[in-house]
Amino acid sequence: MNTIKKAHIQLTLLNGCITTLILITMTLGYLFISESTMMQNRIASYPRDIYPIASYIEQQDIVSNTWLSQLESNNKYFISLMDNGTEFLYNVNRDLSLDERQRVVSAAWELYRADDTPRTTHTLSHDSSYVSYIMELKNDTDGTSAKYYCSVIYIEKNHTFLEVLLAAPLQDLLEQISRQRFLFLGIITLALIAIWIFAWIFTGKLLDPIEANRLRQNQFIASASHELRTPLAVILSCAETELAKKESSELSTIRSESLRTSRLLGDMLTLLSCDTGHLEIKPVSTQLDTLVLNACEAFETMAAARHIRITAVLPEDLLPDCLCDSERITQVLAIFLHNAISYTPEGGSITLSVRHCSLHHRSGRHFEIQISDTGVGISDEEKTRIFDRFYRSEKARSDKDHFGLGLSIAYDIITAHHGSITVTDTPGGGTTFIITI
Repeated sequence: MNTIKKAHIQLTLLNGCITTLILITMTLGYLFISESTMMQNRIASYPRDIYPIASYIEQQDIVSNTWLSQLESNNKYFISLMDNGTEFLYNVNRDLSLDERQRVVSAAWELYRADDTPRTTHTLSHDSSYVSYIMELKNDTDGTSAKYYCSVIYIEKNHTFLEVLLAAPLQDLLEQISRQRFLFLGIITLALIAIWIFAWIFTGKLLDPIEANRLRQNQFIASASHELRTPLAVILSCAETELAKKESSELSTIRSESLRTSRLLGDMLTLLSCDTGHLEIKPVSTQLDTLVLNACEAFETMAAARHIRITAVLPEDLLPDCLCDSERITQVLAIFLHNAISYTPEGGSITLSVRHCSLHHRSGRHFEIQISDTGVGISDEEKTRIFDRFYRSEKARSDKDHFGLGLSIAYDIITAHHGSITVTDTPGGGTTFIITI
């Protein structure tokens, strides 16, 4: 995945997440305020209904049975009267559940008699008042609960007192709130889908000019690299021809700088292939132990010049063939060995090993290559960045042979093989890279 695609995904996630967070926050805030207002308005409406009821009862010497039944039916109240502490019986509304009515009435009277019930006291007249409170009644059968607005009207008249209980269910309000929540959930879901689609398209449009410019740059670098390779090859060939005739420090410098420049051009072309998704991987049956031995032999002279010992550790049993691109894996081994030699002090050692771990991979062909050195090591902070392009540690900034590209190329090659690279500390000091393919 190239940088532009990563940026596209990251910007889409950033814009989408921020917009989603804002939208959800605003929605939750609105629902909270709306539901609180609906509940307050409903609670505030009950006193307006209770005043005429209380006034009627005050004015009547005898409360009509028919009036109570009609009041209960029209307002869906559960009504209970206590005349001097004795329950007043009347023909209740048969449309309402008698069992539920009895449960609600009993629970409401119990809360009314309790001293710790949060309530509000309202004055109706000199001898009359009523108490209101909210009751939540749980259903023992299914575990559900229902809320009721309860009020008890207290009327004292002719040395007697009458208590009238009215319990109004809030279920219709709760159902209205639930419908509102589901409505907003649907709206928010559609809005979020539209937002994420818009964020993806919008960020893509913003990055189109950058992507076009990147492609032009890649084309220029590729063309320039190819054009420079030919004169470099001519210069290198002439320098080696002259060096064969006689030794010259100037010619040696020309050859070494030509090789360094040629290696840099090769790295840049490899990176371009990775960026464009055209890194060519040609998997063939390969003997990894042979690649390891050849890599050690290729760098043995370079290591010996710095008095560094290179050791290849191979399993006793014959390794099965590994399906990989042998040239690319050889390139990866060369990168790690070159780095290991560069950062290992004189007298140090480098160990290159390979083993087969069939139980850890679905295909049954899982190989692990380790490159361990006794060098200066890598700090924990740098371990998270060493595979970034053009990143060079403080120890490598003065080394002109390292451009900060090698480990990045190795990482891309192994990733193209669907493998992985991890880095750990070598026991006793140094660094160990573990390649899994």
